[in-house]
Amino acid sequence: MDTDGLFEAPESARPAPGTGGGSLSDAGHEHAPLAVRMRPRTLDELLGQDHLLAHGSPLRRMIDGDQPMSLLLWGPPGTGKTTVAALISAQTGRRFVEVSAVSAGVKDVREVLTTARRDLARGGRETVLFVDEVHRFSKTQQDALLPGVENRWVSLVGATTENPHFSVISPLLSRSLLLTLQSLTAEQVGTLIDRALTDDAGLAGELELSEQAREHLVRLAGGDARRALTYLEAAAGAAHTRQSTVIDVDTAALAVDVAAVRYDRQGDQHYDVTSALIKSIRGSDVDAALHYLARMVEAGEDPRFLARRLVILASEDIGLADPSALTTAVAAAQAVAMIGLPEARINLAQAVVALSLAPKSNAVVLAIDAAVADVRAGLAGAVPPALRDAHYRGARRLGHGHDYRYAHDDPRGVTPQQNAPDEVADAEYYRPTGRGSERAYAEQLVRIRSILRER
Repeated sequence: MDTDGLFEAPESARPAPGTGGGSLSDAGHEHAPLAVRMRPRTLDELLGQDHLLAHGSPLRRMIDGDQPMSLLLWGPPGTGKTTVAALISAQTGRRFVEVSAVSAGVKDVREVLTTARRDLARGGRETVLFVDEVHRFSKTQQDALLPGVENRWVSLVGATTENPHFSVISPLLSRSLLLTLQSLTAEQVGTLIDRALTDDAGLAGELELSEQAREHLVRLAGGDARRALTYLEAAAGAAHTRQSTVIDVDTAALAVDVAAVRYDRQGDQHYDVTSALIKSIRGSDVDAALHYLARMVEAGEDPRFLARRLVILASEDIGLADPSALTTAVAAAQAVAMIGLPEARINLAQAVVALSLAPKSNAVVLAIDAAVADVRAGLAGAVPPALRDAHYRGARRLGHGHDYRYAHDDPRGVTPQQNAPDEVADAEYYRPTGRGSERAYAEQLVRIRSILRER
């Protein structure tokens, strides 16, 4: 079979160790891309999909038990969808036919099904039909697959990066088992890179990779195994051009045309850049603040950490000078939790801009710290009798609630009354500034304190 949209893997084409994606047309070729050469030979070598590989799982039963089954593999790029399809074929001895949803038509699909049906009728091998980017098939093209799936003339394996509940027709979805693949963790991407450096199908130990360069490649991969191996191959090529046996961070950054962000999430740079971000916002330098935010995001900093720091800053450095600052920061934190990166960078940036330009006041943090200092110094006397709980039986006989003045009974909304213990009766912890909304709070506080002390 040799049509534009189809590819039938030859007998000799078998996956190589690691993981990858894309067409298998050049699998096994010594000049094939590293991502192709480093495909797993067995399911046990597949990284990042442990939830699909447990003994007794549908995928295991399909391969180990050689059971015909149709699968829809849904997941981000570089998670091993093509690899899983190839393993199903390789480990079960079935004929593997790959169809590209970009270039194949209904005629191509029907030709595959006709051939598969004829082979089965003659006692030949079963066929695995792999449809890459199945979501790109039109409804008519997907309809053409139904007879082969329903009658099990083929074991369909469809790969998609889009939600199949929206992109795959219901009849095909209901006849297939949906498996969700997950992006690789940083640790798994690192393992894959280490494997490719030493494996004979990869770089065969010819090059060393510095720790900083490794971290750079892991970060840029973003959980995509194919991207990680593509970047590693580019970095290896750059090292060979430089006649070097070591891939350092500068070589890696040059190879993939993305500058390496020198940032250690566990070391001094983490604390230094975090400190610079907070101090830039406190200093109302919105441009510097955005720069440090970008550095942290690009370096792979946990966005939840950034959001927490902004929530703290909203009260610590802005407070009641702009009461909406805390609302903005909390909303950004919620957006981060709901959306995640990369989109959440926009929510974080909005919060950084708003907090940077907001009027500043540390009156709130000074107030609570002064109150805490008095409590720690032992100035925590008895609650005045008028403020004690008077709801339980016998409380009134103890004097609880006696002479309590209800604020709403006074037309001013404030009544002359001592609310604090004697030890701190005259303490003035909160001292508002004249900036932003605190100017109004300052004027209001003078009036309130004068009424409270009319006793």
